[in-house]
Amino acid sequence: MNRRRFVGLGSGIAFTAAAGGGLATAPYARAAGVAAREAAPSAVAVTPSDSRYPDLISGNNQRWTSSPDKVVLPRTTAEVVAAVQEAVTAGKRLSVCGGGHCFEDFVFNADVKVNINMGLMNAVSFDTSMNAFKVGAGATLLDVYEALYEGWGVTIPAGICHSVGVGGHVTGGGYGNLSRQYGLTVDHLYAVEVVVVNASGTARSVVAARDSADSALRDLFWAHTGGGGGSFGVVTAFWFRTPGATGAPAALLPKAPSKIFLTLAGWPWEKVTQDGFSRLVDYWGTWFEEHNTPGTTAGSLYSWLMLNHRDSGSMGAVVQLDASLPDAANVLSGFLAGMDAALGLSSATVRHDGVLDSQYTSTRLMPWLRGTKYIGAISPTQLDPTTRGCHKSAHLRRRTPKAQIDAMYAHLTSTDKPSTMTGIVLSASGGRIASVSSTATAVAQRDAIMKVNFESRWYDKADDAKNVGWVREAFGAVYGATGGVPVPNDVTDGCYINYPDGDLSDPAYNRSSVAWHDLYWKQNYARLQQVKRAWDPGDVFRHRQSVRLP
Repeated sequence: MNRRRFVGLGSGIAFTAAAGGGLATAPYARAAGVAAREAAPSAVAVTPSDSRYPDLISGNNQRWTSSPDKVVLPRTTAEVVAAVQEAVTAGKRLSVCGGGHCFEDFVFNADVKVNINMGLMNAVSFDTSMNAFKVGAGATLLDVYEALYEGWGVTIPAGICHSVGVGGHVTGGGYGNLSRQYGLTVDHLYAVEVVVVNASGTARSVVAARDSADSALRDLFWAHTGGGGGSFGVVTAFWFRTPGATGAPAALLPKAPSKIFLTLAGWPWEKVTQDGFSRLVDYWGTWFEEHNTPGTTAGSLYSWLMLNHRDSGSMGAVVQLDASLPDAANVLSGFLAGMDAALGLSSATVRHDGVLDSQYTSTRLMPWLRGTKYIGAISPTQLDPTTRGCHKSAHLRRRTPKAQIDAMYAHLTSTDKPSTMTGIVLSASGGRIASVSSTATAVAQRDAIMKVNFESRWYDKADDAKNVGWVREAFGAVYGATGGVPVPNDVTDGCYINYPDGDLSDPAYNRSSVAWHDLYWKQNYARLQQVKRAWDPGDVFRHRQSVRLP
C-alpha cells in the first residue's frame, strides 16, 4: 500500500494517509470515575511536595510553566468560590486551567500563586430545570461529543482537537468542522455559571443566561460568547440550547451527522511549483468566497489547507462534509479535483463511496463520532503534551491576495531549517457563522471566510529562538503592508482570541495603529470593558491580554 505522511499545523496535526433521544438527567460520564468523584469530600489541593504537582503546572505548550503555591482541583461550584475567596483574601494572583491548550502564558506564568484546575468538574447532563444541556467547565470536547451524541444524538459545532477544554474554547467563540453548517459553539450557548468577585472582594457565583431578566446578567452572558477566558470570573458550567429550539432534549441542539465524508489530501513538495502553490491558495480561498451561502451543501463543506514548510516533505488538506446533504459526493468531488488541478497535478481517478478520489486524495465515508475521533487519533503531534509552540492568527474576509501568497511561499521554502512541524494553516469559515451579526455575540469577525494560523511546534528549548523567529518573520512579512498584523479592512479582519498572540501588544511586532484588543474584538471591546467594570472591578481575573478596565 502506498502511504503518505503529511503534517498539518492547525493544532499540530500530522497525518499518515493511505492512497487509493433520551430524557436522562444524571451526569453522563464513566461510571467508575463518577462514583469516585462523588464520594470525595472536598476540593483537591496539590502543593509542590505532592507527586502530582509537576503534571499540573504546565499545559500542552511546554514553553509556559508556573510554580504556584498550590493547584486547586474543585468538584463543585462552592469549592470554586472558596478557592477564589481564599486567593483574593490572601492577595494571591490566580489563574484557571481547563484543558491546558492555551497558546500563550495566560494560565501558566511566574506571577500565578494559585491555579484552579477545573478538570474534575467534567460531567455532561440534561438539566430539566434549565431545559438545556449542562456541561461542566472542566470537560474536554471529547467528553461533550461522546455524551451528547451517545445520549441524545446531538452535538455542538466545536473544535477538531478533542482534548481541548470547553472552558477556554467556548468563551473564545468556539469553532470547528461543523461550524459552516451549524455556526459557532456560542451560537448554541444558553447560559453560564460564573464565580465573580465584587468591589468589596467577596466571591460568589451567578448564573447568566441570554434571556436573563437582569440586563447586567445578560451582558455577563454576552461577554462569554467570545470575550475570551480569564477576564471576568471562573466559569463553572455551561448550558447549551439552540435559540428557538423547543421540544424534547434531542430537538434542542443540532443533530450530529449520521455519516461524514472525510478526505485527507497530500501533495509532495517536490511536485509543487511556485505557480502551482499560488494557484492552490487562490483556488482554495476563491472557492470558499464563492460558496458561502448558509444552509447549502457547499456552504457546509469544511476544510483545513495545511501549507507545511517544505522541509516537512509535503502539504496537505483535511476536508469534511455531511454525507446526507444534497449532492454531497459531487460537491466534494468538484472541490477536491479543483485543488489537484490548481497545483497542476493530475492522475487516474476512481470513485470511492461516490466521491472522486485521486492519487493525492483519500476519502472515507464513516460515522460522525468515529470520524471526529479519527482526526485526533491519526495525529502524532496534535495531542502531544511535550511540544513547545508559537502561534499567530488572522481572519480573512476575501481570498488571500497575491502579495501575501508570495510572502507565504518565500517563508515556507526558506532554508533556515525551522522545525518540520512548522507552517501556515488556512481553515474555512463563513457559511452559517456569517448569519449572526457581529455584535450579537462578542465574536466580531462574522463575515470572515477563513482563519489563518501561523505555527511552529518543536521539542528542544534550544530551538526556541529559531522557531519563534520563523513564525514572527513569516507573519510580519505576510501582513507587512498593514504594519505586520492583519488589521481590519476589506481583506483582513484582525486576529482570533482562541489563538492568542502576546506579540500583538508589542510595538516591535504590531507596527499598525490598531491596538491588540481591537484586532481581537474590534467594535465589541468597549462593551467588554463595561462588563469588566461591572463584574470584576478589582481586576482579579487578568493576564497579559485580558480585557482591561475602562
